[in-house]
Amino acid sequence: MHPSEGIRSAKSRRLEGKRIVLGITGSIAAVECFELARELVRHGAEVQAIMSPEAMRLVTPDAMHFATGREVISQLDGRTQHVDLLGGYDDHADLLLISPCTANTLSKMALGIDDTAVTTMAAVAIGGGIPVLVAPAMHASMLDHPAVRKNMEALRGMGVEFIGPRMEEKKAKVASVEEIVATAIRRLGPMDLSGRRVLIIGGASEEPIDEVRVITNRSTGETAVLLATAAYMRGADVELWAGRMSYPVPPYIRKREFRRVEELLDMLNGSENDIVIAPAALSDYAPAASDGKIPSDLGSIDLKLRSVPKVLPVLRPRTRSLVGFKAEIGLPEDELLLRARRRMEEHGLDLIVANDLASVSKGLTTAFLLRPDGAATRFEGSKEGLAQLILDEVR
Repeated sequence: MHPSEGIRSAKSRRLEGKRIVLGITGSIAAVECFELARELVRHGAEVQAIMSPEAMRLVTPDAMHFATGREVISQLDGRTQHVDLLGGYDDHADLLLISPCTANTLSKMALGIDDTAVTTMAAVAIGGGIPVLVAPAMHASMLDHPAVRKNMEALRGMGVEFIGPRMEEKKAKVASVEEIVATAIRRLGPMDLSGRRVLIIGGASEEPIDEVRVITNRSTGETAVLLATAAYMRGADVELWAGRMSYPVPPYIRKREFRRVEELLDMLNGSENDIVIAPAALSDYAPAASDGKIPSDLGSIDLKLRSVPKVLPVLRPRTRSLVGFKAEIGLPEDELLLRARRRMEEHGLDLIVANDLASVSKGLTTAFLLRPDGAATRFEGSKEGLAQLILDEVR
């Protein structure tokens, strides 16, 4: 057994049964392709590396053979590997991923020039309707060259999708391995949320007591991040609005931050979305904030709390599908469901998720999904599984 088989599907089965042709060109970012190939394998993909002559000056074919378990293709011969892999036959590869892609290769692709194994693969894939992802890497001035910009637009018109680049140190650096792999999973997934604008609101709000202290709720933001990631993987145009949260947000998820509920309400001005899902732990009450810092040596202080405006009623008129959450603790199941249904009816929700926080832990949850027609579904399992179930309901 080749060593690459020892890591196959170690992280997920999302790319199981998928064949990905990985084109590598002559950018110094080619040194990251070993790890990129391994990550694709860890999600179940079969990876075939294709290298340009310039790429082989930076990464050896032996290294990529070890990474993928397959002999590297660096030049085409009588076996017509480009036709075999991407020529449109029933057993063709599922995706051509070119990472890193230089300005030279990018421009050749746009003009239909195929003078290396990589550009020939691109010509066949584009002509045959095979999905093509490109992760550019070059100096910023090269990216800004009018001809390169024009060629990128031409490729977009041919259906090519670009990943990144990251603009750092006057360089258009290749996207992170995490982002490239996530985009490949997304492109080869169901894409059943393609074209949908999805907003996820998560984390906890913070209402200031003074300029140092705040009143807040407990929240890691895990459910919100998993919802945003699941929506992204299913093709949505997704954005996460995040309060205070400790759960890490992937770099490919667009994020805006808020602290107070009033800040969140201001962000909603002009916002229109197809789907809004709001597992955020928002404050119901807020104190009148004091200037500066309240002295720490006082024996006691009294706080007078005022109610904070609700967010769901503001969201309702500008959202096609609106999902709310009702979290309680220590209630009998029938009382939990009763309170959740009252909230759903009060705010005209399309779905509400109810749970007892005592049954929630890292990665796991027990929850009820309630619908306006009176139906309810009990879910027990991973938070990722709950996120997929919610999206199934509102897609």
